[in-house]
Amino acid sequence: MAISDPRLRAEPGSFRDPANRIFHLGDEVLRGLDEEAAVQWRALAASGFFPSLVAAGKVCGTEPADPAPLPHGWAAVLRHERIPFVSHPYEWSFAMLRDAALLHLEILRAALPEGFTTKDGSAYNLQWRGAEPVFIDVGSFTPARDGEPWAGYRQFCQTMLYPLLLGAHLGLDFQPWLRARVDGIEPEQMRPLLGGTRRLLPGVLTHVHLHGAMQRRNAGASTADVRSQLRAAGYSRELALATVRGIEKLVRRLDRRGAPSHWVDYQRTCGYTADDRAAKERFVAEALTAGPRARLVLDLGANDGRYARLAARHADYVVAVEQDPTVVDELYRTLRAQGERRILPLVMDLADPSPGGGWRGVERASFADRAHADVVLALAVVHHLAIGRNVPLPEVVDGLVALAAPGARLVVEFVHPEDPMARRLLANKPEGLFPDYRREEFERSLAARCRIARRLDLPSGTRTLYEAVVGD
Repeated sequence: MAISDPRLRAEPGSFRDPANRIFHLGDEVLRGLDEEAAVQWRALAASGFFPSLVAAGKVCGTEPADPAPLPHGWAAVLRHERIPFVSHPYEWSFAMLRDAALLHLEILRAALPEGFTTKDGSAYNLQWRGAEPVFIDVGSFTPARDGEPWAGYRQFCQTMLYPLLLGAHLGLDFQPWLRARVDGIEPEQMRPLLGGTRRLLPGVLTHVHLHGAMQRRNAGASTADVRSQLRAAGYSRELALATVRGIEKLVRRLDRRGAPSHWVDYQRTCGYTADDRAAKERFVAEALTAGPRARLVLDLGANDGRYARLAARHADYVVAVEQDPTVVDELYRTLRAQGERRILPLVMDLADPSPGGGWRGVERASFADRAHADVVLALAVVHHLAIGRNVPLPEVVDGLVALAAPGARLVVEFVHPEDPMARRLLANKPEGLFPDYRREEFERSLAARCRIARRLDLPSGTRTLYEAVVGD
């Protein structure tokens, strides 16, 4: 299917369902529907539950659109609201994944009594408006039929329920598991971890061991055979609804509070004086208001979100990145309780940011490909990358610039070698390993990639702030 309009771009992550596909046209998000999907859309739009979910913000804004911009062959076209920043489930905290799972189940529970279900159960079907989850895969809704199980159940287990079980029952961070495999965690991977007496933990016997056993038993059966067996056993839409309610009850019970982390209390223990903090906040606020209002700000090493909140006063949207899942979880829970819709917290190691993944490495875009921020805040980050992770200073600067749009502002803090925090990091390294970790070298690297507009030495004398313009 040829694309004639050079501005039109097919979404690389939208190809698995041939009945519909997402396209981008400038800032517009369009969905092409084939004949059957178009009929289902009209029934969905006329239902009682779908408009209510859209009005409540639980499903992304959707309306019919002119099909002219899309290639020929689509029976209908929808226009969706644009999500401010697309994230991946392995960048979410435990509470974020749980809230996303609960929203998916709530939507399914509303759809079933009106004759609809979802044919997918993937965590990738949800995104965020700040700390509020939103279901985006409108093309996933399909008519429900008696005798048919929820088609998305396996995906839901592998990308949502199993990661939550890892965290709640074993205290494991699920992010590396989901990042390693786009289709999520298989029952066969879960069974050895949750054997013995762990079988009795909530959800394990039914959704791990019995689920895996049924998959093995029906490995040679066709989908039609399985449906026929379920109908003969009396499986009905009411039973499907009861199953969804049971999973929802289970997910609500799952929780994980991470072990105490040094980073949770970082703002109190990092050693800033009151004068340092006040000067730093003024500098950052002035940088945020120095140019046109930013559409997107990245706060790298966001910790408790102090500067993300400051940025949100002067920008449309802020992505707050922090390596520690426990810190991100605490920040998310606070933002969610406050109803914050302009700050999105994400779990990410800046020394190992999310790469491209899935089919051909582009189905799930890398963090750098999604960023293109108007302002990048890198406050108290450089020394952790350069000393803590052995990244050369020029590479650190290159990495920060790669996340910024041309002409963007970079606000970066350099911690001098004599600063107590830098000395603490250097004490754990072989002597003489970082001869180039000096302010002069950092400024030289920054000036090679940006125009340094301002600098400020904090009152303590061991930290310097820079405002630089990328690409000038």
